[in-house]
Amino acid sequence: MDFSVLNEALASKSFNKIADICDNLMLQVAAEGVPFRDEWPFAIHLLGHIYIDDINSARFLWKSIPPAIKESQPEVVAAWKIGQKLWTRDYAGVYEAIRGFDWTQQTQVLVAAFSGKAFSIIVFIVI
Repeated sequence: MDFSVLNEALASKSFNKIADICDNLMLQVAAEGVPFRDEWPFAIHLLGHIYIDDINSARFLWKSIPPAIKESQPEVVAAWKIGQKLWTRDYAGVYEAIRGFDWTQQTQVLVAAFSGKAFSIIVFIVI
């Protein structure tokens, strides 16, 4: 499976494009009948939706992830934990969820960017 467009977006820190790229890639491979679930970057896909504050899409993506993937990929569960905390507006819990997991190198950049963005939004809300 070719994730070069996704990797380029991550490398160039075009995080606001990640969700759309993942959505389009998923539609493309599904239309072609290519089995993709085992190697799909679900954590990045979830975090892409979370980054652009599209919690509804993240929630529906979470519901579509097979239980076997959720059980075998703890980073996917950790990414969704951030989404859950945002869903309930538990902003302290968002930071606990971010800090409470040892993110892989690939997701760490996206999580750090989201963390900085979320902090500035939360400060704006509080002030």
